[in-house]
Amino acid sequence: MSEVGPFTSTTAFCARCGSILPLLKEFGLVKCYACKAIYEPEKFSNLKFKYTINFNTVSVIANENILNLDNPEGPVVERKCPKCGCDRMSYATLQLRSADEGQTVFYTCVSCKYKETENS
Repeated sequence: MSEVGPFTSTTAFCARCGSILPLLKEFGLVKCYACKAIYEPEKFSNLKFKYTINFNTVSVIANENILNLDNPEGPVVERKCPKCGCDRMSYATLQLRSADEGQTVFYTCVSCKYKETENS
């Protein structure tokens, strides 16, 4: 029983209400989710879908930036590293505790990559 309605459309849309029809199952009829119109599987026999999968390419420059360990991991501040004595450390902050407590600051030495945390 094919439905007829005010919409002239392709087989991917309901002719009665214009909604997108669900995919055709292996057996049975197609029933519109919105208006419950029923379509015979023969209506979809000539329907073909074409799709292309495009993969993102990673540039050489992006790979170099990821593998380059000389770049700091965040903003750099004047802070003495307890391991090597370098006076520059990068930092990042996260809210790990409850909202009424301070944030946690993660410091990383730009020279030796030593990491330390501070609860502010």
